[in-house]
Amino acid sequence: MKLLLLLLVALATVVVAMPPRKLRAGVPEKPYRYGQPKEGRKLVCYYGSWAVYRPGPGKYDIEDIDPFLCTHLVFGFAALDNTTWQITAFDPWNDLDDNGGKGAYRRFNALRQINPALTTIIAIGGWNEGSEKYSDMASIPERRATFVQSCVQFVQLHGFDGLDMDWEYPSYRGGAEEDKIHFAALLRELKVAFSAAGLLLTSAVSPSRVTIDDAYDIQALIETLDIINVMAYDYHGAWDTYVHHNAPVHGHALDSGNNTYFNVEFTINYWVELMGVHSDRLTMGLPLYSRGFTLDDPALNQIYDNATEAGIAGPYTRQVGVLGYNELCEIHRDQGEAFQTHWLDDLKAKYVIFERDGIRNQWFSYDDIDALAEKMALIDALPIGGAMVWSVETDDFQNTCGEGKNPLLNYILRSLNGFVPTPDPDRTTVSPPSSTTKPSVTIPGDDVCAQAGINPTGPCSGNYVICAPNGAEWIVTQGSCPPGLVINPEILNCDYPDHVAGCQKKKH
Repeated sequence: MKLLLLLLVALATVVVAMPPRKLRAGVPEKPYRYGQPKEGRKLVCYYGSWAVYRPGPGKYDIEDIDPFLCTHLVFGFAALDNTTWQITAFDPWNDLDDNGGKGAYRRFNALRQINPALTTIIAIGGWNEGSEKYSDMASIPERRATFVQSCVQFVQLHGFDGLDMDWEYPSYRGGAEEDKIHFAALLRELKVAFSAAGLLLTSAVSPSRVTIDDAYDIQALIETLDIINVMAYDYHGAWDTYVHHNAPVHGHALDSGNNTYFNVEFTINYWVELMGVHSDRLTMGLPLYSRGFTLDDPALNQIYDNATEAGIAGPYTRQVGVLGYNELCEIHRDQGEAFQTHWLDDLKAKYVIFERDGIRNQWFSYDDIDALAEKMALIDALPIGGAMVWSVETDDFQNTCGEGKNPLLNYILRSLNGFVPTPDPDRTTVSPPSSTTKPSVTIPGDDVCAQAGINPTGPCSGNYVICAPNGAEWIVTQGSCPPGLVINPEILNCDYPDHVAGCQKKKH
């Protein structure tokens, strides 16, 4: 029987070794062809705000986000206070303006001043938040009511367009069997309040069939959620004792038990079947990072070969067994021919083997443009609403690979809608939140435009103009800060008067 299985694998798996010139060099011709670009598809992009603390070239702040590459930007994450049962900022110093904070929420939402078509959402939860306190909150109607009210106020106060409910996962990780019922009730109560306030309600959901069946009341999701982001990744990783792909399109000949469900094709088709005519609300999650292992024996490097140790940690993501695409690009640059990419034709997926301490024992699965092409073809063939990525700060935003900045995001957007709406904007400054804006006009502008970008209209004023060069003239857009704020000329953004020299209120 074992010999038969090995023969099946030999027939089913085509491994193509690729020259180390580029991460994506030499992939076989694709079996799919794209149809006409689809209008209105979504590209939902999560941003992991802790990336601001990464060292060196891995540091990624709000101003590194290209607001034209996504239709929806999701800020990860807010948290649940399990003493008050209210939503709260996870990192107040980074997220808020209070006490000299960095104002990430404000700056994140100000990206809509650059791209007015952009939708911004705050996510609550995530893997590290766990499940238990969400289970405790959702189990008691009074706690749910407190949470719902706090969410509406929080989203409105900080200027987001909606909330992403990222409870991972109801009925699991310390939750209760009744979580499925309570999560449905919570979503329905959130929907009533959010609809009244004109806000979006979305959720990130599991790719696992078993978790889907245990955690989600599908009818409740249909009734309440504007977008359902299917996390079609993390099927395999360092928690396994064998090598397998993070996000394979198809299954493997040796997959058995629950592993037969652990591929993108099964996950998305299962969700489409469950959602029925409402499947256009689904987005397919795409990882912009890799997961990997240290091979027990470097000579045994095929799917299901032994790997009892996690792969290396990247210099920026700093988590064993995880590398951003940007980190893979750096390893490729540094190792040259020791870095070899391979194509698994049955899985329609990529992996790479490279050295650690002179031994080629690092095995990492990942998606590049060629692997993403297979997934974009699957999206094209299905009645779903678009794609989702986790997460923007692990794309090659420094152009280390030589494919341009953000090559994966650019490719995904082109594949979804046939074009990139605009070149990378000049983001030396980010426009502040505006309570009122007026249409742009083209004028000589010398009297109001001292420089490109934001120009205050006077000292200690909350009014400003945004000046964009247009030959010998300027394109000028007028705007104003929210009430009580003024333009701080040092940071060219809205700020409290007490923070701006000469604008402090006199004390009597």
